Amino acid sequence: MAKVLMKGNEAIGEAAIRAGCLNYFAYPITPQSEVAEYLVRRMPEVGGVFLQGESEVAVGYMIFGAAGAGERVFTTSSSPGISLMSEAISYIAAAQCPAVFVNIMRGGPGLGGILPSQADYLQATKGIGHGDCRLLVMAPASVQEAVEMVMKAFPLAEKYRNPVMILGDGLIGQMMEPVEFPDDLKTEPTNKDAWATNGMDHRKGITRNLVKSLFLDPVQLNDNNLALKAKYDRMRAEEVMSESYHIDCDYQGLIVSYGTMSRVCRTAIDMLAAEGIDVGMVRPQTVFPFPEKAVAEAAMKPSCTHVLSIEMSMGQMIEDVERSVKGRVPVSWYGKCGGDIPTPEEVIDVVKQRIA
Repeated sequence: MAKVLMKGNEAIGEAAIRAGCLNYFAYPITPQSEVAEYLVRRMPEVGGVFLQGESEVAVGYMIFGAAGAGERVFTTSSSPGISLMSEAISYIAAAQCPAVFVNIMRGGPGLGGILPSQADYLQATKGIGHGDCRLLVMAPASVQEAVEMVMKAFPLAEKYRNPVMILGDGLIGQMMEPVEFPDDLKTEPTNKDAWATNGMDHRKGITRNLVKSLFLDPVQLNDNNLALKAKYDRMRAEEVMSESYHIDCDYQGLIVSYGTMSRVCRTAIDMLAAEGIDVGMVRPQTVFPFPEKAVAEAAMKPSCTHVLSIEMSMGQMIEDVERSVKGRVPVSWYGKCGGDIPTPEEVIDVVKQRIA
């Protein structure tokens, strides 16, 4: 398939359609509003549905309704919008329904600004909703990878009957890159008749399917939480993804970075190598589950004396990096937040100060 030049937000919308999702509910917020602008035209062309909710709160429950009926459904938003959807996300996780959420992150806290950020890491991986709920969270570093992750997200959501999130910083949504939509990532929806509230007549059965998140009996609530935990443990066993760079040498330090920040770090690593300073990198492609083993093994290399967590945030990922390294070598953070993206030269200066 020939590549086509597309803006990230538009490519995300097209990827969802190519993945077989014809239901999109959303509310506009910068820097991801182009997804809705694209799909308001595209969805009618493919027989799909686009509905703008009156708020992000409303959108969250529209997603819940469609997911509970067994439909492939997704939304896109940015930081504060995802916060408003978080109650519904918890309900969806508790009710064990599949849905896909895309967060094109902006600066914060509060209204913050509309420029790129990675400051929703903790929200996505540890605090997305009340109660014991988790999402499978993938973090693309390019528009092409965003396309592929969106297309993978729908079958993964159905595999686990759980929300899946694509966590991209604002650059992912706004940049333009050549992309293709792999045919081998097209999937048919899994059988939903065993659990979805799609009607006994449709299922030609006599058993009611009740989708709910309310369990007043403490034994039932505990059992549901144990079932959810089993799914999250299975994610940790089966869905971890990461990419390593420049680790086939005796590197002096290790960088852990994700999203487009990792691309800046890759350039810095190449520039450092030209100076005779070797630094490796592990790039998490899933941030939940986090690639603890890959980071731990890379940090254990005898030549490695320091690990740097480099992020467009105030150091949210460093907790997962520290947990992975387990004190074997020092771990520190470098980054910026608010839209001012660290340059390769700034990364090089930090590496020389702390590692070289």
